[in-house]
Amino acid sequence: MTDEPNIPVRGRTFTLRIISAKMRKTAVGELERRHYIKKYERYEKRRTRLKVHNPESINAQEGDLVVVRECRPISKTKKFIIVEKVDEGTKGKSN
Repeated sequence: MTDEPNIPVRGRTFTLRIISAKMRKTAVGELERRHYIKKYERYEKRRTRLKVHNPESINAQEGDLVVVRECRPISKTKKFIIVEKVDEGTKGKSN
């Protein structure tokens, strides 16, 4: 295992579910939020997909619930890093 560079975190913090971890050191998480529609006075669900840095020390897999924090841009699309794993996913596991 290689040492990860010390990347300072700042800004926003989210808890999201990992939906894909197929890229090397990168995962895709999905954040669900509610958006208010003024005309109908109701809410609708909206989803945002974030590419996040997945350090080898954490190694989050598909289905895991993780906490991500904003950091400096790591690449063109990655601006968040996984700081901790909250819950293990159940995908691929049998009871």
